[in-house]
Amino acid sequence: MDRRGLLKYSKKIKSGNFIKGVNLNRIFIASFLILNSLLTLSCKDEKKEVVRKDDQTKRLEIASYPFPPDNVPTPERILLGKTLFFDPIVSGSNWISCASCHNPGLAWTDGLKTAVGHNMKILGKNTPTILNGAYGNKMFWDGRADNLEEQALGPITSPDEMNQNMEELILELKNIPGYKNLFSKAYPSEEISAATIGKAIASFERTIFSTESAFDRWKKGDKAAISESAQRGFTVFNGKANCSSCHQGEQFSDNGFHNIGLKNAVKEVGRFKIVPVKSMKGAFKTPGLRDVALTGPYMHDGSYTTLEEVIEHYDRGGDEKNNLDPNMLALKLTDQEKTDLVEFMKSLSGKRVSITIPEFPR
Repeated sequence: MDRRGLLKYSKKIKSGNFIKGVNLNRIFIASFLILNSLLTLSCKDEKKEVVRKDDQTKRLEIASYPFPPDNVPTPERILLGKTLFFDPIVSGSNWISCASCHNPGLAWTDGLKTAVGHNMKILGKNTPTILNGAYGNKMFWDGRADNLEEQALGPITSPDEMNQNMEELILELKNIPGYKNLFSKAYPSEEISAATIGKAIASFERTIFSTESAFDRWKKGDKAAISESAQRGFTVFNGKANCSSCHQGEQFSDNGFHNIGLKNAVKEVGRFKIVPVKSMKGAFKTPGLRDVALTGPYMHDGSYTTLEEVIEHYDRGGDEKNNLDPNMLALKLTDQEKTDLVEFMKSLSGKRVSITIPEFPR
C-alpha cells in the first residue's frame, strides 16, 4: 500500500496504548515506529471541528501559557500546526513526520535509546518529550534554539533527521489547495514560508501538556493520592538527594545546563558548542520530570533504561569527573531511599489523553 493509500485510513490514538521496552533489534523497532506513524497517525475526519473535547487542544480555548507576541495562538493556527506535525509531507522522503519521533502513544517520545532519522540513520541523541514545551526555553539538548518556532524547523531541514529542502516543501504546500486554505486562515497576512510553518507547528506544540498527576492531587490535599513511599521520596528528592537543585518548579526543571558526569559527555561538548565557557563543557539541558516514568530511556544519550539506573548514577556522583557540576556529589542513599525516589517520580505521571489526527490535505 502506498502513502496515499495509507492516508485513507482513520485511527484514533490514545496515549499509553503502545508497548514499550520490547527487547528487539533497534532497527526493527525504529522501522516499526516509522511505519506505525503512517498507519496510526493517519487521517481522521474532524467534521470541520478545530478543537475537540477529546483533544489536548481543548486546553487552549483560553491560552494561559507563554507565547510570543507575533504568534498568538488561535484555533486555526493550532489546527494547521497539528496537521503539519502529523503529516509526513514535511520530510524529504514523505515517510517521516514529527510524530514519528514524538509519538503521543509514547508520551511524545519514540521509546528508543537514540533517535532514528532519514534512511534509518541512528542519531546520537535521545528524543526528548515535547510535553509542556510551552514553558521551556533554549530548545534541544544543547539549547541551540531559542524558542519552539525555531526548534520546529530544525529537524525538518536536518540532513540526518528529516532531510527536507525547505524551498521544495513550501512549493509543495502552495500547490495543495487544502493547505493553502489552512495557511490563509491561520496567517491571513503572511505567505506560506518557513516562518509560518515553524510558527504553526510551535502553536500546536504549545498545546501538548501533561495532565494532573497523583502528586498534584496530593499537593492539593488528597493525602491518599500517593503512597507513603512516594511521600518519603518527595522528602528525599528535596533533601538528601538534592534533586531539586536542578529539577525545580512546576515542571521540575531549571531549564539550565549541567554536566552530570555521564561517560563521554565532555567529548560530546554539549552546551559548550553554543556557549563556549568551561562550565558548559559536557553540559546538557535539564529535562522536566512530568510523566518521567513514561519517557525512558533517559539522559541525552539514552544511556539508562530505567529510573533505578538513573538514581544509581546520581548516587555514585556520576562517572566522568572532568568538569563535573558542583552539585554532583555521591549521595550514599539507602535502598529504601532509592525505592522511595522511584515511587515519587512515578507519581508525577498524569492520565493519558486521546488525540485525534486531522485529515491531511491533498
